[in-house]
Amino acid sequence: MLMKDLFERIKRDKGPLGKWAKLAEGYYVFPKLEGPISNRMGFNGKEVISWSINDYLGLASHPEVMKADAEAAAEYGMAYPMGARMMSGHTVFHEQLEQECAAFVNKESAYLVNFGYQGMVSAIDALVTKHDVIVYDVDSHACIIDGVRLHHGKRFTFMHNNVESLEKNLERATKVAETTGGGILVISEGVFGMRGEQGKLKEIVALKEKFNFRLLVDDAHGFGTLGETGAGAGQEQGVQDDIDVYFATFAKSMAGIGAFFAADDEVIQYLKYNMRSQMFAKSLPMAMVKGALKRLDMLRTMPELKAKLWENVDALQSGLKKNNFNIGNTNTCVTPIFLEGDVPEAMAMVHDLRESYGIFCSIVIYPVIPKGMILLRLIPTAMHTLEDVKESIAAFSAIRDKLEKGTYKRIAAAMM
Repeated sequence: MLMKDLFERIKRDKGPLGKWAKLAEGYYVFPKLEGPISNRMGFNGKEVISWSINDYLGLASHPEVMKADAEAAAEYGMAYPMGARMMSGHTVFHEQLEQECAAFVNKESAYLVNFGYQGMVSAIDALVTKHDVIVYDVDSHACIIDGVRLHHGKRFTFMHNNVESLEKNLERATKVAETTGGGILVISEGVFGMRGEQGKLKEIVALKEKFNFRLLVDDAHGFGTLGETGAGAGQEQGVQDDIDVYFATFAKSMAGIGAFFAADDEVIQYLKYNMRSQMFAKSLPMAMVKGALKRLDMLRTMPELKAKLWENVDALQSGLKKNNFNIGNTNTCVTPIFLEGDVPEAMAMVHDLRESYGIFCSIVIYPVIPKGMILLRLIPTAMHTLEDVKESIAAFSAIRDKLEKGTYKRIAAAMM
C-alpha cells in the first residue's frame, strides 16, 4: 500500500468546524471583542451588550483587582518564579493560595495547576491505572473526555444526569473491577457549561451506599456562583464533604488564570508527585498567584457580588421564560436559548443579532450539539444591568420571529 503524505487528509478534510473557517473566522469564531471587560464592549466598530464573558462576579475590571494585579506584576514581573514547582518554582504564596482554596471549599488540602484543561487531563491520568474503571457523564467537558482517553483500562459513559443509567454502569464497572483488582472513579461536572444544569451530585453520592467508588467533580462554573458561601455545587446540594476530589478553575468567577484540586491530604500529596502536567511545567507566575489571592478574598468578603449576579440571572431567565423561550433545565447562571435551524441559518441570525441589535453572545452548533439545533449561550454577570436584560430579550424575540419566518434561510442561501 502506498504511503500517504500526513498532510493529505488535512488538505481534504478541514473538520466539522474548520470547513466553515473562510466564512466564519474573525467574526463567528475567533472574534475580537475590544475595550475593558464589561457588560458592554466593542465589536466590529460598535458597542454591543456582551453575554459571552465568563466574568461571573465582575472581577476582571474591578479597580481593586486591577490594582492588585498591577502591583504584583510591578514587584515580581511575569517570569518569577522560574522553573517547575518541584525544582525551583515553589513559593510561600503558592502554598498560601492552596491553603486558602482548600479552606474555601472545605477540604483538607489543595494543589494549584496552571490551566484547568491541562490539569483535569493530567489528574485523571494520575488517579487511575489500567486496572481501574472510569464511569463518567456523557456530556462531560472536553477536558474530562480527553483525560479519559489517556486511560488504558475500561471506561463507561452514563446518560447525562441519568442516575438509573449511572447505576447500571456502576454494576458493569464493579464486575470489571472485581476481575482486575482495581477501583472505580466516577466523574461528573458540578455545572454543565452548555446546558447550565447542575450535576446530580446528591444522587450520585447516595449510590456510595451501594457501590464502592470515588467521585471527581469538575465545578468550574459552580465555584463562586453556587452555595451559601460560593463554595460551589457540592455546597449547594449539601454533599461537599462527599466529593472525593474537587476541581475548580480561576477562569470563571475569579476572572484569572489557573485552577486547583482539593481533597484529603493524602490524595493531594499523591497528585503533587504524580501529575505530569505540573511536574514538567513552569510554575504559575507570581503575579497571577497574588492576583488570585486578592480575588479569593473578595469572594469571601463581598457577598454582594454574588447577590447582584443572581439578581441579573433571575431577571434574564424569568424574562426569557415569560417570552416563551426554551432555556432547557438550567438551574445555574449559564443560560441557554435553544432554537431550531441549520448552520448557515445560525450564522445569518447571529450576524443580524450583532449588527442590527447590538447583542453579542456565543453561538453553539453541530458537532457540539445535535444537527438541526442552534444554541445561544448567555453568561450573565454582576456587571450586567436590568436594562441590558430588557434590551436583549427584545432582540432575541425579534430574531426568533425572523428565524421562524425563514428570513435567515433565505439570507444564508444567497450567501452560499
